[in-house]
Amino acid sequence: MSMSGGRDSGGRERLVVVGGDAAGMSAASQARRLKDPGELEIVAFERGHFTSFSACGIPYWVGGEVPERDRLIARTPEEHRARGIDLRLRTEVTEIDVAGRRVRARDVDSGAESWTPYDELVLATGARPVRPDLPGADAPGVHGVQTLDDGQALLDTLSRTRGRRAVVVGAGYIGVEMAEALINRGFEVTVVNRGTEPMSTLDPDMGRLVHRAMEGLGITMVNDAEVTKVLTGEDGRVRAVATEDAEYPADVVILGIGVRPETSLARAAGLPLGAHGGLLTDLAMRVRGHENIWAGGDCVEVLNLVSGQEQYVPLGTHANKHGQVIGTNAGGGYATFPGVVGTAVSKVCDLEIGRTGLREKDARRAGLRYEAVTIESTSRAGYYPGAAPMTVKMLAESRTGRLLGVQIVGREGAAKRVDIAAVALTARMTVDEMTALDLGYAPPFSPVWDPVLVAARKAASKVRASSAL
Repeated sequence: MSMSGGRDSGGRERLVVVGGDAAGMSAASQARRLKDPGELEIVAFERGHFTSFSACGIPYWVGGEVPERDRLIARTPEEHRARGIDLRLRTEVTEIDVAGRRVRARDVDSGAESWTPYDELVLATGARPVRPDLPGADAPGVHGVQTLDDGQALLDTLSRTRGRRAVVVGAGYIGVEMAEALINRGFEVTVVNRGTEPMSTLDPDMGRLVHRAMEGLGITMVNDAEVTKVLTGEDGRVRAVATEDAEYPADVVILGIGVRPETSLARAAGLPLGAHGGLLTDLAMRVRGHENIWAGGDCVEVLNLVSGQEQYVPLGTHANKHGQVIGTNAGGGYATFPGVVGTAVSKVCDLEIGRTGLREKDARRAGLRYEAVTIESTSRAGYYPGAAPMTVKMLAESRTGRLLGVQIVGREGAAKRVDIAAVALTARMTVDEMTALDLGYAPPFSPVWDPVLVAARKAASKVRASSAL
């Protein structure tokens, strides 16, 4: 670490963390494990009321599966402070002075501002929800669901509103999960999606399966539709969502359009950003070109190990890993984060959705030629009670047969099967090699040929046939 910057009179180094959720507090906690308070002072700034919470769990709290908010909090501010971390809630960092190695912070409640020097800086500023610039988008009854405060505000609205009509704008992970949460709470739900099918992280043919399942649950799906405005009643509250062709009555509106990296501070400080707007780091999660600045979580871009290109993947799994790597390095150890293969799972009631690796358009964008196969199978042996249909789509590189991606849609046991493919992708296995994987089998868990292996056999056969041409 530098001999200037945040050193106090006792010679301690100072690590400043901006952002108090997964990446930031994981980094702070790991650095504290490696260095005690006598060696390293850790100051963490968080503009909200909570730290180390699961944003991924908010739809399940809203839907009632998780009974109370505090179950989503992994570690409270008091617990962090007890470990020797100077955590300052309701304090927003407004400026980074890279040359002077200091940050300006503002108390959200009082407005008071002050500068804090640092030796090492961790940027874990997260993501911000995409909020459309539409008339009425800020009306009462319109909600995002990024923080625990957002979740509480939504629950308050749901408990107050007399009507039972909800419109969800967007059909990605958050949109689909919130649609389920609202169905569970007895609302009539319409999802307005500008894509051809829900779940754009899937190819459209697999998204169509999700579409059918959502409609089977009573959710009205409106695809290929762009919201043009949010209509309000005489009381100023939301009453409908409008597209070019129609109006959809709403007593509550959920914005599930997605998120973007929150990198306005980094941009103003001249730090390097990628094509998706996220910070660029090296394998140690150090911001490129800056020896004493680290970044992790939803504000960074990561390397996709399959395509070889930078990608923006805002997931809690990555954020926690980033924090561990940063904390280890800032605490004097050594660790790296090599990249991702793009694994994600979700569900709509009992329909499970899993994906990893590349979609068809990702492969084309990366300049890869591929073979694609889709198979239908079951979650268990066909004769065993409870066997349910499962669809697996697999992409393999032409000629080499290297696995490129897998998408799975089905009932019980479908989503986590994608982990088999995630490991195979990380190991750069071919689909032919996958056919020999020694996977667990018993009739209650799988057919004798697991659906992933059936897809691998079909893909390997197609690769061989195309190579012979």
